[in-house]
Amino acid sequence: MKKRTGKRYESVTDITQTEHIKMVKEIFTTITEKYDFLNHFLSFGRDIVWRRFTASKMNFIQNRRYLDVATGTADLAIEVARKYPQTNIIALDFVRDMMNVGRHKSHKYDFSKRIKFLQGDALKLPFSDYSFDVVGIAFGIRNITDRARALREMKRVLVNGGQCMVLEMNFPRNSLFRGMYNLYLNHILPYLARHFSQNPAAYHYLADSIIHFPSPAEFMNIMKEAGFTNIERHSLTMGITCLYIGSKPDNGG
Repeated sequence: MKKRTGKRYESVTDITQTEHIKMVKEIFTTITEKYDFLNHFLSFGRDIVWRRFTASKMNFIQNRRYLDVATGTADLAIEVARKYPQTNIIALDFVRDMMNVGRHKSHKYDFSKRIKFLQGDALKLPFSDYSFDVVGIAFGIRNITDRARALREMKRVLVNGGQCMVLEMNFPRNSLFRGMYNLYLNHILPYLARHFSQNPAAYHYLADSIIHFPSPAEFMNIMKEAGFTNIERHSLTMGITCLYIGSKPDNGG
């Protein structure tokens, strides 16, 4: 991620947690209207398929309640509402402008009675223990500074045996595709961003956050340390994205 210091930018690895949080809020406020397009662009149009796959793996075992953390414009929440007609959904984000776009889409698809929007912090979820069958986060975990704490919060609000679903873009490990994606993220994407964005720094940040995201093995270990069991990883589209699924132990862990 790049921090503006005069005309220079620094990597996401060189800034403090407070600076990171402030910058993420600023960036996602400035690209709200282009966020859906950006997801399609970064994923080569595959993000819709990935969300459908994620929803297909969900298992509602008790109360049919779903929490969408860092919901953004609510695409995953809407996909869950579409696939599971009996679910009740809370879509949470700390950027109100992003949720306003999601709220408009939920009205458009007639899901406004089933999807409730709430501004909140993934590190301090405003819900009691055992509130949801499934908690999901799509393309948001890399923007959270303390991922382990966020995962522990997701585990806390799950029912025993409930699922945590993390869908996140990943820097491919395949050497050939890794080189191609590196070229795309570090050269093609910033070049295009200068032409259709008023905040090119946002695109530098998004590329940087993908490149510096933990490897699949490292992230699965973070989930394990957060208390999840039966952890699965599904590599999607040649490793551009991974879906991670973890379960809260039946005894609460």
